[in-house]
Amino acid sequence: MVNLEWFRTFKAIYETGTLTGAAEALYISQPGVSLHLSSLESYVGYKLFDRTSRRMISTERGKVLYNYILESLTKLEEAERHFHKSVEKDIPTISIGMCFETFQFTLESYLPTLPFNVIIKFGEYPQMLNDLDSGILDLIITPQKGDYKGLSYEPFFKEKIVLVCGAKTVTGDFENLTKAKDINGQLDWLKQQTWYGTTGDMEHQRRFWHNNFGKRPDFKPNYIVPNLCSILRCLSAGNGIAVMPDFLSKQELDQGSIKVLWEGNDPIENTLYFGTRKKTIYEEQIKTIKEIFLKEMV
Repeated sequence: MVNLEWFRTFKAIYETGTLTGAAEALYISQPGVSLHLSSLESYVGYKLFDRTSRRMISTERGKVLYNYILESLTKLEEAERHFHKSVEKDIPTISIGMCFETFQFTLESYLPTLPFNVIIKFGEYPQMLNDLDSGILDLIITPQKGDYKGLSYEPFFKEKIVLVCGAKTVTGDFENLTKAKDINGQLDWLKQQTWYGTTGDMEHQRRFWHNNFGKRPDFKPNYIVPNLCSILRCLSAGNGIAVMPDFLSKQELDQGSIKVLWEGNDPIENTLYFGTRKKTIYEEQIKTIKEIFLKEMV
């Protein structure tokens, strides 16, 4: 009968590339790693790695096996972390999914004050919805709703997607073009500006562009940075343009380090929802998190 630990060891070897690396990652001995690997190879009936003097090179069959078990094994490891008994007696742990910028803007500073443990997970909204439904997450902050019968969604905030720029950006010509409703002139002016984007998601810019100009943006940002918070810091230090949710820009807008250049001809609004399971044992903890968001955003 196959041992689950053999698969865990195989995954560690595949990802670290060495027996030593796998042993360190799993906190077991190197002979133990070798034993697990040889047992698994004997069970499946073929080699999973070609051994060299420096690295373990996966065979084609090894690659197939890795891709086949990765998702299931990752979910089991996630479950292990989620349900592991806390060293602090009777302190509940809840898992929350949201985008990085929303976490940094709202919840991050409150974490040390919370009377319960929190696991924060970032990712794409469809995956968050799936993780919420499957019990991996207990609460998500999302602009999207899925077709899961066991989930409920509570709207709590509307964010507006706007065009912002650094306070030093010279915008007189664009403002005149906007007043004249010269769409082609606006388009040409915007393409000549310095643009900022993020590595993970350009959805805001694509939606804004299509909503106002009827097509996708046909240029690339001058600067690609890790996240929206990085864009705000860059804009605050000079000039440039980016498409941003207005609530994430509130502090910089209030300080005058950036300004709203244009809301668009047909402003884009996203409704943000608290997503939860209809039945949960963490109602009290979720209520506390909701109150923080309502305080910071509404």
